[in-house]
Amino acid sequence: MRIAMIGTGYVGLVSGACFSDFGHSVTCVDQDRDKIAALLGGDMPIYEPGLEALVANNVAAGRLAFTTDTTQAVRGADAVFIAVGTPSRRGDGHADLSFVYAAAEEIAKACQGPTVIVTKSTVPVGTGDEVERIVREAAPEAEISVASNPEFLREGAAIADFKHPDRVVVGIEDEQARQALTEIYRPLNLNKVPMLCTSRRTAELIKYAANAFLATKITFINEIADLCEATGSDVQDVARGIGLDNRIGPKFLHAGPGYGGSCFPKDTLALLKTAQDKESPLQIVEAVVRVNDSRKRSMGRKIVRALDGDVRGKRIAILGLTFKPNTDDMREAPSISIIQALQDEGAKIRAYDPEGMDQARALLENVEFVDNPYDAASGADALAIVTEWDEFRALDLRRLADSLVRPILIDLRNIYSPDEAERAGFVYHGVGVGSAGVPAG
Repeated sequence: MRIAMIGTGYVGLVSGACFSDFGHSVTCVDQDRDKIAALLGGDMPIYEPGLEALVANNVAAGRLAFTTDTTQAVRGADAVFIAVGTPSRRGDGHADLSFVYAAAEEIAKACQGPTVIVTKSTVPVGTGDEVERIVREAAPEAEISVASNPEFLREGAAIADFKHPDRVVVGIEDEQARQALTEIYRPLNLNKVPMLCTSRRTAELIKYAANAFLATKITFINEIADLCEATGSDVQDVARGIGLDNRIGPKFLHAGPGYGGSCFPKDTLALLKTAQDKESPLQIVEAVVRVNDSRKRSMGRKIVRALDGDVRGKRIAILGLTFKPNTDDMREAPSISIIQALQDEGAKIRAYDPEGMDQARALLENVEFVDNPYDAASGADALAIVTEWDEFRALDLRRLADSLVRPILIDLRNIYSPDEAERAGFVYHGVGVGSAGVPAG
């Protein structure tokens, strides 16, 4: 199949590269000339494990190309995917669909022959209907079908998720779209991946409902963690105890400083706006958004309490800045709110992250960025782990403790057990876990 991918952000670039690796001929389009020039030179605009090699291999094989010319890419395509950004609209929280609609009009005018336009961007229910209206108005005689194909990619594991998905969801309204998407995803048949064919509107809602449910699981276990601290219980055992129930499952039950990233904050808010517009309120999701927003700054206060309630003039070492490991994405990262809360209390911040510091510099002021965890800890009054990067899992704890002014470890991801931290000389504070039977704080 000949595919045009409009947008070379996270979703577009990963999807385009993976489709080409399936054997399809893919042209990725972006209006940002600097980004396309960088991609043509082999430089990735995002950090995603394995992506650089995947792109290079498929470019070399002639299956993957990059251009700024939408018309050229679309004219020869059997299917055109819209993978542009849908950020929260300023002022009201609705998804900004201007990029989607502009892409739809441009694609329609360029189509030649039967074409399926597929919305892969995360969009509110009914967006596909508006895309179809735009397409019919721009090219009334064109043989165009409009479909929805939401993505379910985890940053840091996107390539594996694309090639070995739990399911493929497609929202279709006609046979032309069904046949095209079935052929595009045919390489997954070997693994017997379920393809769920629904209406467009249903597919659009599946994406939002999935993200809202996962955000709810995260927020639920974070509140249980607070209760564990108040009762002297261990949230990790609680999570395991409930996660072994097949009706619940173990994933997204890891207590921490709250969710962030490009999807959950934006998508939960957009879902709420859709529900409000339809006069069908989602009170659980409303609570999730409210609790998660407050949790991030509360983790800053947790660090303050670990230093006896006073951090003015004290230096805090922060390990991990990105919202999760294996990405350089700083969007809505808990570290931002945590650092700002500490700075509001007069603390000085020294930070290290394996991939996110370039982005963090543009978002955080008066932060000292260093080259490794040990430089971050040297001479600091406390050490906080905010993101669970693999390289933080086997640190020399005794070396870290000895380099601190006070050997205080606030482990917001529960990477270490209280016992091993205390054996290394730390006073340990976890999330929802105690020390020697004493509630954490």
